[in-house]
Amino acid sequence: MRAARVLDEEPRAGNVFDKYGSRNPIVRGLMAGFYRGLFELLGQIPPPHTVLEVGCGEGQVTAKLAQRFPSARVVGTDRSATILAKAREFHRGPEFRVMSVYDAGGSGPWELVVACEVLEHLAEPARALDALYRAAAGHVLVSVPREPLWRVLNVLRGRYWPALGNTPGHVQHWSRATLIAFLRERLDIVGIRMPVPWIQVLGRPHRRRTP
Repeated sequence: MRAARVLDEEPRAGNVFDKYGSRNPIVRGLMAGFYRGLFELLGQIPPPHTVLEVGCGEGQVTAKLAQRFPSARVVGTDRSATILAKAREFHRGPEFRVMSVYDAGGSGPWELVVACEVLEHLAEPARALDALYRAAAGHVLVSVPREPLWRVLNVLRGRYWPALGNTPGHVQHWSRATLIAFLRERLDIVGIRMPVPWIQVLGRPHRRRTP
């Protein structure tokens, strides 16, 4: 993601490398695997009529979701009005709205809620997960960098050595086991994909108890 992307209540530096727009063949291959995993998971659910992406940045994933579900209302949200202006310039189909991930719970219900490369940036991931849970009427799709693989790959490509490969702005570090355990607090796990170097999880919100 680019540095201008702001996900948390407190702005943090982000990764300045634009993996979505890279022309590097290795990066393009990795991103092809990312989208393949994403769409394999989405193939397990009925086509949603409403889709919310939180922390959408410049809207690349939002645009892919709009292409995948052309009949759906697709909305991308981010806390940064500046970056959303770029998203609107680049992508004409989806809607874009300024909103913190923590406020997503009051925006629903949505049949599909997506959070790609968000949870690793947040000081309060449990609060964010609760917001996703409250926003979702159908499914939640989460993607995060897989640790420690992510940092190892950064070191191998000569990046972020003083931080032992940690990407600037990553304050949470998820392995497959820790992410699944965390998401199970609010979601029933439907499917998992692990395209290098990410973890992608599709879940359904736990059935809500009526008073």
